[in-house]
Amino acid sequence: MFFDATWLILIPALALAAYAQWKVQSTYSRYSTVDVTRHTTAEDVARRILNAEYIQDVSFESIDRKLGDHYDPRKKVLRLSAPQSSSVAAIGVAAHEAGHAIQHAKKYAPLALRSTLVPVANFGSFLAFPLFLLGLFAQVPVLITVGIALFSASVLFTLVTLPVEFNASRRAVHALEQSGVVTTEELSAVKQVLSAAALTYVAAAAMAALQLVRLLLIANSRRR
Repeated sequence: MFFDATWLILIPALALAAYAQWKVQSTYSRYSTVDVTRHTTAEDVARRILNAEYIQDVSFESIDRKLGDHYDPRKKVLRLSAPQSSSVAAIGVAAHEAGHAIQHAKKYAPLALRSTLVPVANFGSFLAFPLFLLGLFAQVPVLITVGIALFSASVLFTLVTLPVEFNASRRAVHALEQSGVVTTEELSAVKQVLSAAALTYVAAAAMAALQLVRLLLIANSRRR
């Protein structure tokens, strides 16, 4: 895009993002080779968690992308990358995604807000920088302002994502404790997996927030 001294603002977020990526990869790799004592599969664990909440209308699909596990609230589909794995990592991730399904069923407000923000955030992230740069080079302040406003929507999305992800992990840990499918030591390992994954969302939010600060500084310097 463009280089100036304001890039220095992003260094902490870049460092955190690199650490988060390393942490999630290393933690997942470590515990993807450790099976739970009861050899229960990830899909079975997720089904048990949903059944315990009387949620019967969620279907399951397998996907090929590692760590691409997610819950689709529009179709009520829980997609797992390792549904037949009995590893601590796979079970932790599956329980987390089941947590999202529970959020959806219980109409958890932050999840509903995040879903509402998806199209706005996508639109904003696509047009924000082109409009901002065009405004800078063409010296059209209104385009700069619109670009910043659109990017702000993306920042809001990353911030709203944090409580959604943290809550899903808390639901996952609680459900696993109640189900008894993992031992105390295995539950501790699951917490490590989920904490590492949560760090990636913190890094994304930090990067977005600092990028917004950077844009505001650039815009302010050009107005002087």
